[in-house]
Amino acid sequence: MTLTCNIQHTRQKSNFQFQFCFFKDGRVLGKGWNSSPDFQIATIWRENSGSYWCGAKTVPFIETWSRRIQIQVQRVPVSNVSLETQPPGGLVMEGEKLVLVCLVAGGTGDITFFWYKGALGLNLETKTQRSLMAKFEIPTVRESDAEQYYCAADNGYGPSLSGLVSITVRIPVSRPVLTLRAPGAEAVVVDVVELHCEAQRGSPPILYKFYHEDVTLGNSLAPSGGGVSFNFSLTAEYSGNYYCEANNGLGAQRSELVPLNITVPTRDRKELLTSGVIEVLLGILGLGTMALLFCCWLKRKIGRRAARDPPRSPPSPVPQQSTYLNSPDPEQQHPVYENVNVVRGDEVYSLVYHMQQELQPAAVGPPRTHIEDKDSSAIYSWLKKASITDLDYEDAM
Repeated sequence: MTLTCNIQHTRQKSNFQFQFCFFKDGRVLGKGWNSSPDFQIATIWRENSGSYWCGAKTVPFIETWSRRIQIQVQRVPVSNVSLETQPPGGLVMEGEKLVLVCLVAGGTGDITFFWYKGALGLNLETKTQRSLMAKFEIPTVRESDAEQYYCAADNGYGPSLSGLVSITVRIPVSRPVLTLRAPGAEAVVVDVVELHCEAQRGSPPILYKFYHEDVTLGNSLAPSGGGVSFNFSLTAEYSGNYYCEANNGLGAQRSELVPLNITVPTRDRKELLTSGVIEVLLGILGLGTMALLFCCWLKRKIGRRAARDPPRSPPSPVPQQSTYLNSPDPEQQHPVYENVNVVRGDEVYSLVYHMQQELQPAAVGPPRTHIEDKDSSAIYSWLKKASITDLDYEDAM
């Protein structure tokens, strides 16, 4: 606001030099008397309301005074109150600093700022200052600080409220705990084992991963936090160390190692031994089957050859004359030859039956014939051995 002191000049006083002074409610404003007819108030407030006038004087000290005027200053109400957060977006890590900034777009005079927590309005702080902005700080954010906040501003015309702003406190996951749950006191092959991983603290969602000797077994997401489980059937190769990992985007944490020793039951060992023996027996049986099939094939081949080559007529035996006692017809008592087999070439094997008449009276009856068992058995054994050996040798050639 600018105050100007005007003088109506006359010819008689046109050459005079004037000095000016401004007053408010009986008090001198500024530096007092000076040559400038203007007095400027850079920023006017409601307390600048009052009665103003000015004075002018010449040298030698002829003074004149203006009439008084009343100036009433009206304060501008606050408007468009808003709440901002630092860091922006209302997302803050646990342990960091949170700043709530209350802003007004318009308003004059001293403004009182208020900060509230929750929809019910728990007052946190009150500040009065001649500014369009004020700050409230939470030096170390905790999990309990996650809530809705708002602020208000008032410069005498009633408070004006901001909108609600949600503050989300992000908590890194704590070190998870891995629990191994088996049906019995000891983990055995074929058992279904449950791995349960849980981080006691941490903002959801949390991603869990399960590992066996640094090899990933699987993963599972907990959208609302808490723990998750992973089930699998045991085999002998699953012995070793297990651990899990929890991660919610603020850093991964690993559990301690949990060892797992798998017991192979005695019955399973017997089954493994039995299966090994069965495999050996099956191998031997296969070889025996092959040998049997080869023998059958060999017999069929021998039979076909015998049918294909008709037996040759044996050479006439050298006539031999035998003398028998008490024989009515000595000429009929000759050795009898019976062909057995033709092996190869001109070789013929024969059975020889030797006919012998017992010494007894002629009246008793016809002569009795018998085969010498001992000689016959020896000849059969020798012929059988000789025939098989020769045939095998011929097929091999």
